[in-house]
Amino acid sequence: MLEGLPPNSATHVMRLSCDEAMARRVADIIVETFDPATTAAAAFEEVPDTSGWDMGPWAVEVYFGAPPDEANVRALVAVAAGAAAAGAVTFGEVRERDWVAASLEGLGPVRAGRFVVHGAHGRGAVKANDIGIEIEAALAFGTGHHGSTQGCLRMLELVARKRRLAAILDLGTGSGVLAIAAAKLFKREIHAGDIDRVCVKAAAANSKRNRAASFVRPVAAKGAAHPLLRKGGPYDLVLANILARPLRELAPQIARLTAPRAEIILSGLIARDVSGVVTAYQGQGMTLSRRLDIDGWATLLMQRRGGRHDNS
Repeated sequence: MLEGLPPNSATHVMRLSCDEAMARRVADIIVETFDPATTAAAAFEEVPDTSGWDMGPWAVEVYFGAPPDEANVRALVAVAAGAAAAGAVTFGEVRERDWVAASLEGLGPVRAGRFVVHGAHGRGAVKANDIGIEIEAALAFGTGHHGSTQGCLRMLELVARKRRLAAILDLGTGSGVLAIAAAKLFKREIHAGDIDRVCVKAAAANSKRNRAASFVRPVAAKGAAHPLLRKGGPYDLVLANILARPLRELAPQIARLTAPRAEIILSGLIARDVSGVVTAYQGQGMTLSRRLDIDGWATLLMQRRGGRHDNS
């Protein structure tokens, strides 16, 4: 599992050798707490090397774009894994080539329904009738290894079985994995945006890599605050794999951009976030149709009730 930081920004790293469950808990609390544009967490099975680290069966590494508050990070580790683990973490500086190596190491193909998300080294995992999505893991948020991304892909496939969609929006596109998945499923233009220009560049590159550039043209935007994104509505489907607070804030904006009976796939939520997000969208005339939980992350499928739309 690896989510977050573009490689050019990584300057510092925290590391902890531990068991798999502990590594995943620590990575999850970091992803939940920090801005994914500046911080990334990777939980992975270790392999022998000559780096000098005290190797254990699993490890979690956290990459920062600026020197971290070590006391604060240790306190978070203590919440997720206990005081002993917090005392065992180490901090250091990291060069760009260290980040790239860590971000690619051990990331095998991930299956979510018919979708297989993979790197260039994993192309052989895509079989007949699979939908392969090749993602450069070091570029931006969204490698397919995170439970929220997998949940969105599975929910997207469920929606595709029910209906054909004419207009689709991906908010917070990150690496572009969800926009590319939707393009391959529906063969339609996918409007996509992200607040981070590095992510926009990554999504464009990944779209080209997947021969989806004619369908996906990401733009830099905060939420849907871009003329092209607003013009593309009303949308039949909105994808938003972000975090709880921005999802709540986006509820009125998404409601204005969606058509009656539109499907809205929301993720980036841990269990305690779900009720608040559902309430925010119910207040905009939407109902909860389905929920998926993968690796502690919840993905919601909301549906807008019939009524007028406004894409102004």
